[in-house]
Amino acid sequence: MKTYKIIFSGPPGAGKSTAIKSVSNGNAVTTEAIATDETAERKKSTTVAMDYSILQLGSGDRIHLYGTPGQERFSFMWDVLTKGGMGLILLIDNKRPDPMADIEFFLDAFKDFIEKTTVVIGITRVDLCATPTIQDHQRRLNEKNLNIPIFAIDSRAEKDIVKLIEALLRQLHTKKRRPSSENNRSTTSATASCVALSHAYPQGEASRPTHS
Repeated sequence: MKTYKIIFSGPPGAGKSTAIKSVSNGNAVTTEAIATDETAERKKSTTVAMDYSILQLGSGDRIHLYGTPGQERFSFMWDVLTKGGMGLILLIDNKRPDPMADIEFFLDAFKDFIEKTTVVIGITRVDLCATPTIQDHQRRLNEKNLNIPIFAIDSRAEKDIVKLIEALLRQLHTKKRRPSSENNRSTTSATASCVALSHAYPQGEASRPTHS
């Protein structure tokens, strides 16, 4: 049995805790406290340490899912939680004032970790704020010469989160920097298991979201 570690990050309210809970089968651990700063305008509580769950794959392998706090004042936890991680799933709330700036901030904050691993992006709440569109986000990334998979997702939908995890594993597997490494071979097994897990779900980049 192999174990893997994936990190979820993004600004407060982007759906990190919800995403982890959606694939947790009820075993998610959260460390939430009442929001007392500007986050309180968006949600009543916020993660102050981490969210955690395990995704059990059909092969018997396990993916450990860790969600970081979104607030910058808890950024010391970001370095702690990324240790030993194999990649980053970045969730961005499209309803925030400047989601493109949020993407740039978190890509820069996790730059060293991403360079060693990889990243995929999930955009939430596109039903509540249709702009920027996924195409707008993709163009901005292309302008910065960043080839990052980006999806419109509903963080409550298990199939959407499984697709993000699958995309991350595929991205890591095909990363040319380490084409024959042991880490690359092990992700092949995890990817195959994750594909099997998502086989019953409709194919495509994302399902139609409602709320995140």
